[in-house]
Amino acid sequence: MTDTASDMRPQSRLLRWAPPGVRPYLTLARLDRPKPVMLLLYPCWWGLAMAPRPSGVGGPAGFGWTDLWYVILFAIGALVMRGAGCTVNDILDRDFDGRVARTRTRPIPSGAISPTQAVLFLIAQLLLGFLILIQFNSVTVGLGIASLLVVFTYPLMKRITWWPQFFLGLAFNWGALVGWTAVTGGLALPSLILFAAGICWTLGYDTIYALQDIEDDARIGLKSTARLFGRATRRWVAGFYALTVLGIGTAGLLAGLAPLPFLLPLAVGTAQLAWQVTALVPDRPADCLAKFNSNRWFGLMVLAGLAAGRAFAG
Repeated sequence: MTDTASDMRPQSRLLRWAPPGVRPYLTLARLDRPKPVMLLLYPCWWGLAMAPRPSGVGGPAGFGWTDLWYVILFAIGALVMRGAGCTVNDILDRDFDGRVARTRTRPIPSGAISPTQAVLFLIAQLLLGFLILIQFNSVTVGLGIASLLVVFTYPLMKRITWWPQFFLGLAFNWGALVGWTAVTGGLALPSLILFAAGICWTLGYDTIYALQDIEDDARIGLKSTARLFGRATRRWVAGFYALTVLGIGTAGLLAGLAPLPFLLPLAVGTAQLAWQVTALVPDRPADCLAKFNSNRWFGLMVLAGLAAGRAFAG
């Protein structure tokens, strides 16, 4: 594989407009690259859309102003917590990042932000995230606080296990549980299955993402599913994506969604995942990044199916 380029985005409009002293912090929180935020946000919206509402509440199937408020809160929360997760990752990985072509220009290894400044920035993000979290019920607040254990430990997993993508899946799909409990006040089997399906989704797309760093990771001793699977990566990703679709379909039907409005968008999403697998060029970092980023379309199709299935549920 050819050497990967820096993942900094100096052409970002946000960075061009921001004051020079603020730019390193925006980069540290990855606000110059907002698209992957959707991979954290969609599971929140999935759980919210799939959850049953009391009959007679709100508009169709109970959708109302409270749901819109939750949609906004989850969007802000996902942006903040993705930034906090990236900050934790960069603090813990600062020595490794300086030895990888794609990451050596990030704010901490490049010296634009000191580790102390990064920790203070992290605290500020966590406080903002907590202010958003306490707008929900007590079960959701408890789940949100529990997610910090995964957020803080995930960056260490690539040192000790070949499956760090699984732990990223725990962190990125926790929102499926949070979205469900925000409406229902408790967990149920459909939400747990949706959570598991989301983990499989992350195992697929983040294995593709890890292909960008496979040579650098091998050189410095970091582990990943991309390194573990090797030439069989495409088959593994296909298997993870198949489990994703099966899990989402099962969760939606168990939750009582109307089958046709739910399954038609899911079928379109399935085709998108199939395209990723068949068109993937594993030894081209730019292609791997493009396939990774394309998962936002799958997330959108699933959201459309879950919302339509709930709206037309009996």
